[in-house]
Amino acid sequence: MSLQKLDIYNVRNIRHASLNPSPKLNFIYGNNASGKSSLLEAVFILGRARSFRTPHIKQVINFNQNELIVSGKSLQKNGNSFQLGVQADDKEVQIRINQKDFQSRHDLAYALPIQLIDPKSYLLLDSGPQMRREFIDWGVFNDNESFLAVWRQFKKTLKQRNALLKTKKISDIEVWNKELVNYGTIVADLRLQYIKCLEPVFNAITEEFLSFETLTLNLLSGWHVSKGFKQSLADDLEKDIRYGFTHSGPHRCDFQVCIDARLAKDYVSRGQLKLLVLGLKLAQVKLLQRDQGSVGCLLIDDFTAELDLIQREKLLQLLSNLDFQVFMTATESQEFGDIGKHLNHKVFHMKHGQVKQL
Repeated sequence: MSLQKLDIYNVRNIRHASLNPSPKLNFIYGNNASGKSSLLEAVFILGRARSFRTPHIKQVINFNQNELIVSGKSLQKNGNSFQLGVQADDKEVQIRINQKDFQSRHDLAYALPIQLIDPKSYLLLDSGPQMRREFIDWGVFNDNESFLAVWRQFKKTLKQRNALLKTKKISDIEVWNKELVNYGTIVADLRLQYIKCLEPVFNAITEEFLSFETLTLNLLSGWHVSKGFKQSLADDLEKDIRYGFTHSGPHRCDFQVCIDARLAKDYVSRGQLKLLVLGLKLAQVKLLQRDQGSVGCLLIDDFTAELDLIQREKLLQLLSNLDFQVFMTATESQEFGDIGKHLNHKVFHMKHGQVKQL
């Protein structure tokens, strides 16, 4: 799925912009505060119905306006097209797909898969586990349509169990334990299957930038594997009652990148760690396209961040070979390098919130 047309109204300093992007590479440049990141933010909103820069979408609305609108035409892998639209004010977000209102966020996400690489993305291997869980689950969500329903059932069951723990009325705890183990095990298995598929793709991409011999992705399920989920819940019961929440389960999942059995973040340089994150993000995109035949949008905000000239050239070549639509930003057009050799690309200049195709 790729965008054939994009219309933006009142997203930060963009009062109105309309463009027909390339299905492959889209280069966007302009001075700081010209609206480059806002354009990427608008694409992100169209695919996720939320911003990647703030948790409150009302902060994205142009200062002098009451609402924002982002709409677009998305080409599907079967040749059909979707009309997508997101409208937001300070109270609610409305999603429209093919002129039908009240569509869900997950329907929107399936209609236009969005992957983002921005300066904050490089915290992936250095931050807490929540960011890594979100990374895994974006991949599993797009890889297996059954994941969302199972994950929702797990979360519902977890909420019920935690409610019992808070009231210390645990006579029915075994009933909820059984449900939790059932759904939690399925979630963990789907994540593990995905990690196993992602690992060789990640290794192949990372070889373009780094020369490590053995890279492995290790999934931490969220409980003691030697005990199993059911026994972990039993062993944690006293602690769970004392604190009022469930300590073991896929909601505590994490994963590690290891080099020769050593934790990568404790072993590599800062620059190498960021290249590993870049490899993980690109591996997700390539796996989605290879296994699902899905085409979506890859957003790269500040293309030159943390990359030297040689690495930028390698990245551009890799992106050019991907069957994925790419939007990337930089301050100067020269920072993209030699873009003339890449077929099917477009260049856009941003100035004072206005976009112009060159």
